[in-house]
Amino acid sequence: MDLGLGGQVALVTAASRGLGRAAALAMAREGARLALLARSEQVRATADEIRKETGAEVLAIQGDLTRSTDVERAVAETLKAYGQIDILITNAGGPRPGEFLDLAPSDWEDAFQLTLMSAVRLCYAVLPHMLERGSGSIVASQSYLVKEPAERLMLSNSLRLAVIGMMKTLANELGPRGIRVNTINPAWTWTDRIQQLVTDRAQANSSSIDAETKKITDAIPLGRMGTVEEYGKTIAWLASPAASFIHGHSLMFDGGIIKAVL
Repeated sequence: MDLGLGGQVALVTAASRGLGRAAALAMAREGARLALLARSEQVRATADEIRKETGAEVLAIQGDLTRSTDVERAVAETLKAYGQIDILITNAGGPRPGEFLDLAPSDWEDAFQLTLMSAVRLCYAVLPHMLERGSGSIVASQSYLVKEPAERLMLSNSLRLAVIGMMKTLANELGPRGIRVNTINPAWTWTDRIQQLVTDRAQANSSSIDAETKKITDAIPLGRMGTVEEYGKTIAWLASPAASFIHGHSLMFDGGIIKAVL
């Protein structure tokens, strides 16, 4: 199936590894041109790897999503290199795990800047360009936690819901102006972040990583975690012209772990 991504430009954040890298790689395989933004210098190596594997044009930008100047610079560099931005994938590392009393007010401030305000900054920076062109696709990568809070993830459980509310409202505002807005909510997909969360649970429960992993996979009807390759293909489709009538949607990428009807 041709997703219609040939020649389109996608700006992908937190793209040096994990889910962000998977999204970028999947879109590159479909012919998209990429700008990768990440805080770590690893973003340059990731860009090289994707170029070598796919032959795609890939721009690497090092910057911090919690800084408005870095976000604005990343958008400016992308427009200078390609002249357009067709797709924005907002993605960020997860905030610190812990129960409420494990966390300080400063942890809430940090999580607010990383989880919610990074998406706000990116949308403010990209939307004037998309509105001028009268087209665009925005996908926010969040978490299945928006449907069911998980243990020891107070910050994610709370702040990711704010991003969902913002994206749904943006969908209502921007749909008539040619811009699609959606959210993808992955559950347990093995990355460095999941390694961190499982390790935290093992320490909190005086358990082992294997035992905590088994608890998780036992709760997933498909009996396993997702793969980054599966996630990449899914978000590439959601962002692409192939999903042209999918708008204002919050797509669960969860292997059926959420049992709710809606």
